[in-house]
Amino acid sequence: MDLAELSDRTEINETLNRYTIAIDTGEFDRLDTVFTPDAQIDYTESGGIAAGYAEVKPWLAENLPAFSTKRMHTLGQVAITFANTRDEARVTAYFHNPMLIADGQGGERLVEVGGIYHHTFVRADAGWRSRRLHEQVVWTRGF
Repeated sequence: MDLAELSDRTEINETLNRYTIAIDTGEFDRLDTVFTPDAQIDYTESGGIAAGYAEVKPWLAENLPAFSTKRMHTLGQVAITFANTRDEARVTAYFHNPMLIADGQGGERLVEVGGIYHHTFVRADAGWRSRRLHEQVVWTRGF
């Protein structure tokens, strides 16, 4: 692995971190530094939508507050495979996402989702960005 590849891997990992922080904090404008403007995002396995980034971003802002502001991603096992041109990469990242939701009795209950993010990253002028995201749900608990 050369220095350029190490740098690319670090930048891709930092972009994944920006994604989870934006989702968890509700700072959805931060997603502009994660996705390309023409990105396609598929959240259907977790009950969401599949659409372009311009439609998904406001959908997230409208729907994620149902889980209060108590969301917390943990990423693990990030695998990055570069295409021959080194300007595209397939990225998979395991995730665990616990969240609190209202229990209907004035309290909260914990729900969890575990799965794998499948990204296609591309090298853009502003750095590595996700052009495609498919959220694969492997397990849930508490719903």
